[in-house]
Parts: sequence; structure tokens; C-alpha cells
Amino acid sequence: MGTKGAETRQRIIEATRSSIERRGYFGTGLNQILTASDTPRGSLYFHFPGGKDELVAAAITQTSGLIDAALDAADISDPAGAVADLITLLGDRLEASGWENGCPVATVALEISGTNDIVQQACAQVYAQWTEALRIILRAGGHRNAEDLAVSLLALVEGALLLARTHRSREPLDRAARVARTLL
Repeated sequence: MGTKGAETRQRIIEATRSSIERRGYFGTGLNQILTASDTPRGSLYFHFPGGKDELVAAAITQTSGLIDAALDAADISDPAGAVADLITLLGDRLEASGWENGCPVATVALEISGTNDIVQQACAQVYAQWTEALRIILRAGGHRNAEDLAVSLLALVEGALLLARTHRSREPLDRAARVARTLL
């Protein structure tokens, strides 16, 4: 694929990522993606012959980079600080978006994981990556129960994001950060 093709593919993925995070799977239409990405319909099916499911899975996989980068840059000597930094990053992003950009995966995962294997697998893979990154940070910080803590902390962050988005307030995130510090 040439540079132009790669750029077109990336525009389609970015338009999809933005829409599914804000509107979910069912609230995102292909015509909307084409308009937002300024792409002809034929390009969409050229890059994503599996249609919407393949496209959404690609967008979910790529959007995981936000959390991946934050966890990769975390100070592994301070697991509590790493989780607090992650919560702050997600809270800043959520607030700056007018309470629309919560977790880049959760909106779709809650909506469709039970009925769509392709999208479910993409969501599961991303959550597994984040859990593993947290486990590594926690293990490096001396936590023997790192696996359980990683899952619990991810659930805490996801729940806090959902509540913050719903209440349009950072308070649930601030509380989650305090609880994370207590756990760690």
C-alpha cells in the first residue's frame, strides 16, 4: 500500500475511532465515517473488505495506543503514581471533550461484545494488553498479587470513567485515584 493508501486508511480509522467512542457502534454509520474522513465508499471497502465490523475492530485496536503509551511511560517504581497519572490523563481527555471521550474501548465493548465476535475479540485483546501492562508495573513495584490488582484497577478506572461521563464531573475519577493509592 502506498503512502496515499495508508493515509486514506488512517483517516477512515480515525473517523471511526472518534465516532464509536462518542456514539458507540450502533450510533456510528458508514456514511458518517465516509463524510468525516472525506473518503469515497470504494476506499472504505478496499481497505476494510469485512465492512463495519472489520473497521471498528481496527479502530479499537489502534485507539488502544493512548493507554499503551501512558502505561509504557509510567514510572514502574511508583505503581500508585502510574495509576493516578493514567486516571488524570483520561479525566483531562474526558473533560476537554465535553464529557464525550471516555474510555476508547468501553462504549463499544458494553454495547456489542455479547453479539459480535470480531469486535469482542478486539476489545478483549486491548483490555488484555492494558491488564498485562498494569501487571508488569505492579509486579515491578513489589506487589505479589499483581494479576488480581491489575484487573481490579482496570475495573476501577473503567467504572470511574463511566460515572464521570454520566455525572459530567471529575469527582468519580478523583475518588478512584484515592482508592487506587489506598490499594497500592
